[in-house]
Amino acid sequence: MTTSDSRNAAAAEPTAQAPDGRRARPPKHWQIAAGWAVALGLLGLAAANFSRGADAARIANPAVHGAPRPVSYLFGWTHWIDLQQIGTVLMVVQVAVVMALAWRRYPRHPILLMVIAATAIVWMDPIMNWAPYAVYNPQLWHWPVNWPLVSLSPTVEPFVVIGYATFYVGPFFLAIWILRKIQARRTPGSFAWRHPLVCMAVLIFLVGFVYDAVMEIVCIRGGLYIYSQVIPFGSVFTGTPFQFPLLWESSLVTLVMIPAGLLLYRDDTGRTQAEKLAQRVRVLRGRPALGAFLVMFVILMVAYCGYGGAFAIIRDTKAATSVACPWPYPEAKAYDPQGFYEKAGQPGPYSAGIWDGWETAQAGRPSVSLPAGGGRCGGGAGNG
Repeated sequence: MTTSDSRNAAAAEPTAQAPDGRRARPPKHWQIAAGWAVALGLLGLAAANFSRGADAARIANPAVHGAPRPVSYLFGWTHWIDLQQIGTVLMVVQVAVVMALAWRRYPRHPILLMVIAATAIVWMDPIMNWAPYAVYNPQLWHWPVNWPLVSLSPTVEPFVVIGYATFYVGPFFLAIWILRKIQARRTPGSFAWRHPLVCMAVLIFLVGFVYDAVMEIVCIRGGLYIYSQVIPFGSVFTGTPFQFPLLWESSLVTLVMIPAGLLLYRDDTGRTQAEKLAQRVRVLRGRPALGAFLVMFVILMVAYCGYGGAFAIIRDTKAATSVACPWPYPEAKAYDPQGFYEKAGQPGPYSAGIWDGWETAQAGRPSVSLPAGGGRCGGGAGNG
């Protein structure tokens, strides 16, 4: 490999160097203590407000006791939800420990800042559940249903979303590895060297699409959540509780994955794209780590809004006409903001959710009637 090739390859490698080539200064003790205080405070908040089940009148079906399931989940096993929740707790603890150890050795490293930024956008998750009709299993550990922002979720807002950072940042590592392999086999004047960000975007899209599709289909099959309404075109397992908007969800979710990866890419100066963008803002030039984090956080939020906005358009145009039959959570009211479940014969009671007015391009849930013949969801609807 030529000197030029080696320099470019090193530029793509995440390092612990500061933009000027010097090793980053270690964090002060008060900063470490503050970080742990915030983490422990959030953990305490979650523990103090732990909830499970359809425990609020807004979503609960008073006619059902317990949590019966008209659906057979993956391999007929009934404990996937417990496995998923325990796995999420272990993952969050592992990520927290790795982050703490890595921060001590590589303080303010761009990857650590990106993990924090990707975790911070979780505050928008209830909106991003509302837009694509993502309905979580009420038996998941969740935040209090009647909290203002949390209440936007169709049923509950679970704790498991705290692990989303690994989801949004993960594809970057495989994509950068593939890009290095491609560049190692190409000359410096090739497309992979001249347009690394374009190549990264394409690779993250492909990796992210497959990653999301596999992960979500497994989670849905395991009973973690459903997409109660999907567009028939581009979706798989339509009409069953396992329906999944493959073309739409797995493509649109990369709107967050791609900028997360591109912002971490280092050019031949050794600086990430996030650091370079932060240097363009005068007030952030003296605080490069803070500037890089704010750039990451703002761009990820905008990208996340793009994801939600695309699904909001699908929602407002009423293009998502295929409902998941039968409704798999009888202890909760069927989430039916546009009346499609009732039209398909799904017995009530129904919940229209919080944003069932102008946000859904209608004046409240429309008045519809159950079909005379029972409908697709009325009697004997299959479980997929």
